[in-house]
Amino acid sequence: MAGNGDIQWCFSQVKGTLDDDVTEADIISCVEFNHDGDLLATGDKGGRVVIFQRDPISKNCIPRRGEYNVYSTFQSHEPEFDYLKSLEIEEKINKIRWLKRKNQAHFLLSTNDKTIKLWKVSERDKRVEGYNTKEENGQVRDPTNVTALRVPVIKPMELMVEASPRRIFANAHTYHINSISVNSDQETYLSADDLRINLWHLEITDQSFNIVDIKPSNMEELTEVITAAEFHPQECNLFVYSSSKGTIRLCDMRQAALCDRHSKLFEEPEDPTNRSFFSEIISSISDVKISNSGRYMISRDYLSVKVWDLHMETKPIESFPVHEYLRSKLCSLYENDCIFDKFECCWSGNDSCIMTGSYNNFFRMFDRGTKRDVTLEAAKEIAKPKTVLKPRKVCTGGKRKKDEISVDCLDFNKKILHTAWHPSENIIAVAATNNLFLLQDKL
Repeated sequence: MAGNGDIQWCFSQVKGTLDDDVTEADIISCVEFNHDGDLLATGDKGGRVVIFQRDPISKNCIPRRGEYNVYSTFQSHEPEFDYLKSLEIEEKINKIRWLKRKNQAHFLLSTNDKTIKLWKVSERDKRVEGYNTKEENGQVRDPTNVTALRVPVIKPMELMVEASPRRIFANAHTYHINSISVNSDQETYLSADDLRINLWHLEITDQSFNIVDIKPSNMEELTEVITAAEFHPQECNLFVYSSSKGTIRLCDMRQAALCDRHSKLFEEPEDPTNRSFFSEIISSISDVKISNSGRYMISRDYLSVKVWDLHMETKPIESFPVHEYLRSKLCSLYENDCIFDKFECCWSGNDSCIMTGSYNNFFRMFDRGTKRDVTLEAAKEIAKPKTVLKPRKVCTGGKRKKDEISVDCLDFNKKILHTAWHPSENIIAVAATNNLFLLQDKL
């Protein structure tokens, strides 16, 4: 990996406007590669989904390049208003999940706080001409004027990519949806909000099955909320969900219809020497991802990312500090609300590396084999194609070296919450505010 002579990462492309006045609607809120990595979808706070397609030349040339072009852009969600609760429902896309491809078309699920939609993205490069019942412009002909029958012909046309909503799954969540996850059977998926997890069939929109409900009978007794949930990549009966108390529960749908009793509980006992007013807040897990092999999972809390073996509940097998230098800054991070930021994490295709974001447009990579780590910066000032990213260092006190940045100079408005790793190559996508940085290994 970068910094140790293994992988050097270089910029491939930057998507999005590079000027500084960013509208709220343009801020990227999720990033997701599809199963073969040929498509990459982003959702934003304005409810739009942009799909990028791998450039075929960049895929087949030697050395291979990770270049993507805009394939389709569509408005997935609109702002709504819940009149019963007098609540505005934002159009912001919280999550996108791809379904495995079964035919020429692509399918993906996108969700805002309340409504999940299944989209079909398909190509059309042919059109039919010579209708008998209508003119070429679509106007319906008077049947009495049809004197001769024509044989319609199929003619080539300019390629059109169409996105159409196939299903709308609504009205099943009282609280904000934070996760969706497609099951390995490709027939069902789960959606999770703060207190409940529902199981859906992709063909049935008017009913879902509640599989987890942690809502107490008296809301004043509420002690934790669900923060993320995900299906196991191979075992269609297993799923995990994380909580704001720093625990992860593994549930087996074969045991009971309502998975209120977990099969396994993963929790690391707190180090009493680090106990502080902020302990509970920073132990909340913001993301959990099971490895591609299905054997391990990673969990991201505010200061660290941990690797768990699904066969061992007592403690994580690896723990990587993401930005330990912020421990002394928790008070100001609490005052500016940054302490509640929800950082995501992701696995590399072969499960050997982990990536997650930080502040100042920094993102971190950890090599599980060598235990080495690197901090890189997604900065538009240096984002020229083929530019190699230099590892960044943060200094916490004393004398600052030439290429280090002081912890007091970090910009907490620039944060990398969403990252994605190509399923089989060293190509990564990093969302920084309204820009999408595509990086690849320098071969």
